[in-house]
Amino acid sequence: MALHHLQPAEKTSLARAASGLNARTSALVKTDAFEAAQLILGAGDDISGHAVPGYATIHCLEGKVILRTDKNIELRPGDWLYLGRGQHHSVSAIEDSSLLVTILFG
Repeated sequence: MALHHLQPAEKTSLARAASGLNARTSALVKTDAFEAAQLILGAGDDISGHAVPGYATIHCLEGKVILRTDKNIELRPGDWLYLGRGQHHSVSAIEDSSLLVTILFG
């Protein structure tokens, strides 16, 4: 089954409580220029070290995570940062969390 990606001007809600029973990670948009996804992590979940081919932005919508680069960075609701092109990182959820992740290609 193909993933549904939003079309231009198609609205969605990112207000899915990370602690909700039906909460799951979902791809939002994928184009030649960028990709966006809402990443849902349960407390204790880890995403092992990796890098993406473009710049990445991470906006914490809910919960608390530790983003590891060359240092540990705590992200709480409202926190936003960007990673350099190909910057190696990992993520650990301290609480049930929701992140908006955008990758810019080019």
